[in-house]
Amino acid sequence: MIGLRSRRTRCSVAGMELVEIKQKERIQREQAAARLRELADQLSRHNDVEFDRDGVTFKMRVPDEVELKIELEIGDDGSELEIELTW
Repeated sequence: MIGLRSRRTRCSVAGMELVEIKQKERIQREQAAARLRELADQLSRHNDVEFDRDGVTFKMRVPDEVELKIELEIGDDGSELEIELTW
């Protein structure tokens, strides 16, 4: 289970509730790699991905096929690698 420390936003859209969790923190490179490995392990072993925040577990069903988007930005003021899965 991947732990999240962040703010949560809830919105109601046509009878459906949207839960958005955003997280941003500064951690060691090795810690970031461990979190990515944990997520990858969940994706490869299960149909679900779980996130824990403040003692509440969020569980999402992930289908067999997903769209993977990878963006890389390199600039003088820093670099960014963004990985996005959608389904």
